[in-house]
Amino acid sequence: MPDLLSSLAAHGYLVVFLVTLAVRLGAPLPAAPVLVVAGGLVAGGQLALAPVLGLAVLANLLGDAAWFWAGRHFGYRILRLLCRISLSPDGCVRQSEGFIGRWGGGSLIAAKFLPGVSVVAAPMAGALGMTLARFAAYAAAAGFVWATPFLALGLVFSDQIQDVLAALSGLGLAAALAAGVAVAGYLAWRWRRRREFLRAVERARISVDELRALLDGGHEPVVIDVRSRTGVEIDPRRIPGALAVGLHEIADHAPRLPRDREIVLYCNCPNEVSAAQAARLLAAKGFTRVRPLLGGLDAWVLAGGSVEGGDVEVDIVAEPDGPAAMLGG
Repeated sequence: MPDLLSSLAAHGYLVVFLVTLAVRLGAPLPAAPVLVVAGGLVAGGQLALAPVLGLAVLANLLGDAAWFWAGRHFGYRILRLLCRISLSPDGCVRQSEGFIGRWGGGSLIAAKFLPGVSVVAAPMAGALGMTLARFAAYAAAAGFVWATPFLALGLVFSDQIQDVLAALSGLGLAAALAAGVAVAGYLAWRWRRRREFLRAVERARISVDELRALLDGGHEPVVIDVRSRTGVEIDPRRIPGALAVGLHEIADHAPRLPRDREIVLYCNCPNEVSAAQAARLLAAKGFTRVRPLLGGLDAWVLAGGSVEGGDVEVDIVAEPDGPAAMLGG
């Protein structure tokens, strides 16, 4: 097997750029280990620090810019697509909305180190109207902050890295197979946990047809939109008459809710996870007639239900003190 270190030394700059760019575009490649190894090669004199760091930052910026453009033009649809294909789709939308709504442009930097959030930070910034200049500044800073620690690790532990790579080169196919089995085992474990979650929550839903029957029958159910403020700014549609009570506010709002009427909660996230969590919070407080809407807002719209509050096809105009203002839009 050719010496791995020699191969990286010969093509190190190109490898750093292409792997980092691919990861920022969504490919499951080991960008961080590549930078650590590149740092070791810098310590050994095979690569120069400035070009390696510059290429890593440039690749981050270009990859994030592609998702920023997608978020600006496709809004919440690209966010939901990214969350559906992530390893943690049920928490992806909720966590990302809350994180970016709280930290604004600075979230682009912190998100680099948060799996599940990093992939949606750039498109969410685009969807919320961050200016291109502000985005470029934050994205470049984020790339620098992300790449520097990994390169520093390689510089400090260069001798150990070279020893490990030499050992892996000797193991050859056995090492590759072991790594593949470990990755497959981890993915299988995540899939099993996800299936168990879906089976547990699937039984406690109300369908769109059932909700429409309640509304048409004069039963006056209380409909609650539990999306975050950021989520509502990205997709301003809502079911007519729905109360806007975010997931983190639902417990405080509980004393004002009636106990003798049906309470239907909805969100716009995979598997209605936010609505399900809100339902569990209300159930813990003694509410017995509370259910999440199966399929959420999208299912309601697809079934022909009326909406109010805006159209996702038009540009989103945020409130002055909302997350979009924090993002500089």
